[in-house]
Amino acid sequence: MTTSTATEFETDWARWHRDREAQLRDPLGFLSLTGLHWLTDQPERLANVPGTWWVTDDKVFVTAQPGDRLAHADAEIAGVQILTPVEGAPGLEVRHGDRILEVIRRTGRYAVRVHDPAAPSLITFEGIPVYAPDPRWVVTGHYRPFDAPQTLTTGAVVEGLEHHHTATGTIEFSIDGVTEQVVAFGSGTDLRVLFTDATSGVTTYPAARSLAVGAPAADGTVDLDFNRAANLPCAFTDFATCPIAPEQNRLRVAVEAGERRPGGRA
Repeated sequence: MTTSTATEFETDWARWHRDREAQLRDPLGFLSLTGLHWLTDQPERLANVPGTWWVTDDKVFVTAQPGDRLAHADAEIAGVQILTPVEGAPGLEVRHGDRILEVIRRTGRYAVRVHDPAAPSLITFEGIPVYAPDPRWVVTGHYRPFDAPQTLTTGAVVEGLEHHHTATGTIEFSIDGVTEQVVAFGSGTDLRVLFTDATSGVTTYPAARSLAVGAPAADGTVDLDFNRAANLPCAFTDFATCPIAPEQNRLRVAVEAGERRPGGRA
């Protein structure tokens, strides 16, 4: 690699890293989470959350008084509001002052997730720990599409939850003479890989890291830049419901590249 190429590689990686940290600094992003409250069919008050909440017939009900200052779709909630979040999708937003109460559905269960721009985890965030970028961790692989997309189910960091991924093929590659094969998710033009490796639980977050791969070339080749292996939100907060890596994607090698486990996280 020439000096100019190396400089371009480092500059591109630094831009990616800055964007990642900027994304986490979103005042209502994952670092702003301060609570995750699972709902039942019994009306109840949630800790530090106004209103009364419950689930009936796959719908979330919330009752509020004017003094509760709850609003949905730019309208104040006075009396009963019914919300129907979509499975696995970003939640429906109920505003409470500067906070957002995100109503989510995961594996048929419903929860209220609290986003607060004054969250200590957001205020004290000092950046994502990473391995130094190294071109040796840019690996060429070969993508082999399935005849038809398959649904692959994985567990989650929250016990009892499941995630259902669209798997479109496999990617085979070699690192230090070891041949690995992983299942790729997403469309054929926007592939990504959810994986663990021999660093998981040691220097990197144990549940999984995610790697965006992009589109394969005409001959099926893809570039896997493990310098951009990214933590899932659950690496930063206990209030996320991230998937764990599928068994097929647990690499034997130690990928000492990309984002490391944030300090103090299990």
